[in-house]
Amino acid sequence: MTHPENDVASLMQAAQDNLWMHFTRHSSYAGAEVPMIVRGEGSYIYDVHGKRYLDGLAGLFVVQAGHGRSELAEAAAKQAQELAFFPLWSYAHPKAVELAQRLAAETPGDLNRVFFTTGGGEAVETAWKLAKQFFKVTGKPLKHKVISRQIAYHGTPHGALSITGIPAFKEMFEPLVPGSIRVPNTNHYRADEITGVPGMTPEQYGYWAAERVARAIEMEGPDTVAAVFVEPVQNAGGCFPPPPGYFKRLREICDEYDVLLVSDEVICAFGRLGTMFGGQKFDYVPDMITCAKGMTSGYSPIGAMIASERLFEPFKTGTQMFAHGYTFGGHPVSSAVALANLDLFEREDLLGHVTRNEPVFRSTLERLLDLPIVGDVRGSGYFWGIELVKDKGTKQTFNAEESERLIRGFLTPALYEAGLYCRADDRGDPVIQLAPPLICGPKEFDEIESILRSVLTEAGNRL
Repeated sequence: MTHPENDVASLMQAAQDNLWMHFTRHSSYAGAEVPMIVRGEGSYIYDVHGKRYLDGLAGLFVVQAGHGRSELAEAAAKQAQELAFFPLWSYAHPKAVELAQRLAAETPGDLNRVFFTTGGGEAVETAWKLAKQFFKVTGKPLKHKVISRQIAYHGTPHGALSITGIPAFKEMFEPLVPGSIRVPNTNHYRADEITGVPGMTPEQYGYWAAERVARAIEMEGPDTVAAVFVEPVQNAGGCFPPPPGYFKRLREICDEYDVLLVSDEVICAFGRLGTMFGGQKFDYVPDMITCAKGMTSGYSPIGAMIASERLFEPFKTGTQMFAHGYTFGGHPVSSAVALANLDLFEREDLLGHVTRNEPVFRSTLERLLDLPIVGDVRGSGYFWGIELVKDKGTKQTFNAEESERLIRGFLTPALYEAGLYCRADDRGDPVIQLAPPLICGPKEFDEIESILRSVLTEAGNRL
């Protein structure tokens, strides 16, 4: 479906004049078109001129079930006619209740209490606030600090941004919420420089990285630390999976110091790794899960903080209240869409599909390791990062100016031009990230690899 030329021109002009895009350098569109996506079908999206692109990022790690699923649109329309809106402030409505029950049945351990938000950043905000209040009302009022990992992204509200480990995203908004501490991440490819100890095995590095959390808790004082926030696979920096044994040790450390383990699964839940929740892939049970994106496959916004029974205990009796909430948290339409999305997951066995195809996706991307510019291919499920290097032998990375030229100057436009929508990023080291819809298979993997091969070959020649 293309739009008449005069409509397109006015639409393009309005995008330049009125729309303030997110995380966008607007100067890059001076004298250039803002890319305008008008339609999606399966694993593909189409722009305003009718050109087709493979959606290699599932929108933003969101569109698990693929684009154009009429049953999800119909679930939204049906619910909007019946009850379009009601808040969860001292009242309930059926769809939020059904969804809470359904999520509780899927979570590990006794994570049975579902607090709905409208997105991931709000879910992280909710988890930190709950951690603070829980310890205040259970006789450990000094516990308020949180530990998170370097380069980890946890959201944009002031609290979530404080937990985020990307200095460039934070500097304009300082001062932020105090009490947030950083520890090393699990990028084994860079373990030599992170640890200063050459040649650690993944297992050794996993233990080392988990022990840094213990040291941080001790350094701050265990009586002051409330929670550790970690993603099952860290997104920013380019898909760092946990080394073997990392989460087992982290769980022991949190138990030892009475610190809550928060699994930030805004990206990793709902099949992205082949399991319903990300922690299940790596066999750990957190105290809280934060989730959002894939819950509705993006057809309507929703998020949640899911807590263990222990954390709900103080709020069961007496006058204790969690004085926190969102107008649109657990919105009836979004809840209905989430339920229909989870039905679709079951009907099409999306979790099984991801699990079966993960080795194929991995080996297809690993073919790119024959290119001089490709240093590392890493990830899990349908969530992969390709780290780019200047020198493969020494793992030498690009300086800021080279990175700017490579990523913003060439890779981002070239990949898009070649028909692949994905993310080229330099938070940490330059990486290309891939997280296609969960309905993809070998045919799409081959298309991704072939586009990446031609564009990265050209990038290598330009160096």
